[in-house]
Amino acid sequence: MIMIVHMHDTNSDTDLARLASVDLNLLVPLLALLEEQSVTHSAARVGLSQPAMSHALRRMRRLLGDELIVRHGKNMILTPRAADLLVPLRRALRQTARIVDSRPFDPATDDRTITVAMTTSKALVIGSALSRLLAERAPHAVLRLRPMTAVSDAVFTDEGADVMLLTEGAPTEHARERLYDDRWVVIASAGAPSGASALELLTALPHVVFDGSPEPRSLPYRVLDEQGVAHRIRERVSDNLLIPFLVAGSGGVAVHRFRPARVLQDSLGLLIEEFPFPLPPLGIDLVWNPWLYDDAFRTWLRDLLRDAAATLDPAPTL
Repeated sequence: MIMIVHMHDTNSDTDLARLASVDLNLLVPLLALLEEQSVTHSAARVGLSQPAMSHALRRMRRLLGDELIVRHGKNMILTPRAADLLVPLRRALRQTARIVDSRPFDPATDDRTITVAMTTSKALVIGSALSRLLAERAPHAVLRLRPMTAVSDAVFTDEGADVMLLTEGAPTEHARERLYDDRWVVIASAGAPSGASALELLTALPHVVFDGSPEPRSLPYRVLDEQGVAHRIRERVSDNLLIPFLVAGSGGVAVHRFRPARVLQDSLGLLIEEFPFPLPPLGIDLVWNPWLYDDAFRTWLRDLLRDAAATLDPAPTL
């Protein structure tokens, strides 16, 4: 005789029993309230009257044993408990929405907001092509370009990015795939010494550099140090896209990526020269939201991004 024994996870059964006693309909207005931090705005967002949302808030406070949102001067702010709930609740409801939505992804009718996180200089390079292709292929979708200054899971959990564009070498624990290549070049203003080589520009003119502190110095500057090239830093900025403008306006020099510099070259009158020492190509990678479970959408968006990258001008040797 074969005896079949059904094993139960006691903890899971207890959790399910506890969950069965909770009105899960409160979770959607709870998320709206945490994100909007306003009873009026959250009510309008989920289609409730203001009295109904106020009633739901009272129930949520009793359920969670916390005030959740309190007045601070003229504003409403989240309690620490409410702030801790925001990310896991948003993640859980998004996953739930995908479970109950059985409609296959159809770009012709889909009206979602597609969020792509990247630095402003990358947006300058590929943003227009991406926007143009999205308008052609998913006319009801909204493209949300999210400026990114730091690499962390908050880009996905707090900012809701579907994918981020990350420079090669920038650390991440998530899988990455190459989208397009770039390279380091030397840029100077049109008023730079005529006929000067890149090395002469780097030694003669004051530098505008990206302020990546506490990040280490970029590879080109480590190479300059190794080669014993003396240089003087005049300005540090935290947005790479500002560097070409500052160089053009102040007569300095910078080491910058070729593609954004080329986009701005004619309008700013930039001089672009190859970096004087060998450097490997500088790749721009895709890093996907690890909690994005819509495989059909992700495949479609990957193709869209690759097609946008394919429209970029080649990066010829100068």
